[in-house]
Amino acid sequence: MGMVDEVIADARSRSGLTDLGEESFHEGLEALLTGAEAAGSFNELGMAVLRDQVTGLLVIRLEVEDWYRRHPEIAEQEIPPPLFGLGLPRTGSTALSFLLAEDPRFRSLLAWESGAPTPPPDPATFDTDPRIAAAAVNMALIDEMAPKFKSMLPTSPTGPTECLQIMALDFRSPMFGALGDNRRYEAWMAECDMVSAYRYHERVLKLLQWRFPTRPWRLKSPAHMDTIDALLTVYPDARFVMTHRDIAQAIPSVVSLLDATSEYLRTGPLAADFAANQAAYWERSLRKTLAYRDDGNEDRFHDIGFAEMRPDPLPAIERLYGWLGVELTPEVAARMQAWWETNPAEKQGIHDYSPEQYGIDLDDLRSQFAFYNDRFTSVAPTADPS
Repeated sequence: MGMVDEVIADARSRSGLTDLGEESFHEGLEALLTGAEAAGSFNELGMAVLRDQVTGLLVIRLEVEDWYRRHPEIAEQEIPPPLFGLGLPRTGSTALSFLLAEDPRFRSLLAWESGAPTPPPDPATFDTDPRIAAAAVNMALIDEMAPKFKSMLPTSPTGPTECLQIMALDFRSPMFGALGDNRRYEAWMAECDMVSAYRYHERVLKLLQWRFPTRPWRLKSPAHMDTIDALLTVYPDARFVMTHRDIAQAIPSVVSLLDATSEYLRTGPLAADFAANQAAYWERSLRKTLAYRDDGNEDRFHDIGFAEMRPDPLPAIERLYGWLGVELTPEVAARMQAWWETNPAEKQGIHDYSPEQYGIDLDDLRSQFAFYNDRFTSVAPTADPS
């Protein structure tokens, strides 16, 4: 029995369920696991962590399908036009998502419910659900395994998270890149049909909102830029807020982040071309999104520069709300200000790294991304505050 069959059998045994729904997930699962085995860059712990993560995702998928089997009316839920946060990683998009999550008129994908969407949340226990404490334990474990990570991004069990984990239920997600360098899976991802991942994304959102009054979703992931066509197939009415930063700040920072998350899971140092490979991925992602914008869709985007959020983010938020046609009430503004003041960028320590340690030449990087920096120089100037 191969690893794919083994993890499926383990998940079915653990959950007592058998129905995994549409077979779209199988191809990605095969590409992920065979790619990791072939890569040779995962150490024994890395393969064990990957296998455990995959089995857990399969258990969640089995449970999601079981809820739909018992409650087919969930499929009748409607998703109002969502707002997706885009932009390169390390451009302030996570902080922006936390600020937007302070507005109770909208719904964000929270870390605890993304990691354990079943049973679907109940309004009566939403703030006291035991999965919140379980998510806190998991985050503490990640902090222990990758202690540098907590200085890089704000995280909270009750805070918003990226869409990557629920897309990973279809095993079409860049999320797995945080565990290690898996080029075969990356190559498969670059060519695969991503629509099924967004269909499953929608399926989970419907489940999560089923017991609640319908509210528009505020979602985010930089990775949506590379698959924006598939996203729009499922969410044709989506709008986008795009965060920006000098490329010489963004790319080295994301390479440093991935170095930290995979440090104890790989066999040795990052591959010599790791940074160049990351730069190529984000160049492709940006070009796809800018091509869509240039194809008559500029009015669906609102831009925010990294420097605009510092030291006071509220003017930028107010401009975003004006573009959305939503009032930024004094109460919501006060909640946002309170979050900002209690979560300074250096709260968990300084993210300390240098481009040189990853073989990154900043002049070459700026030349590669001149199409981006030149276009957004007003919101992403060079030498922005870090």
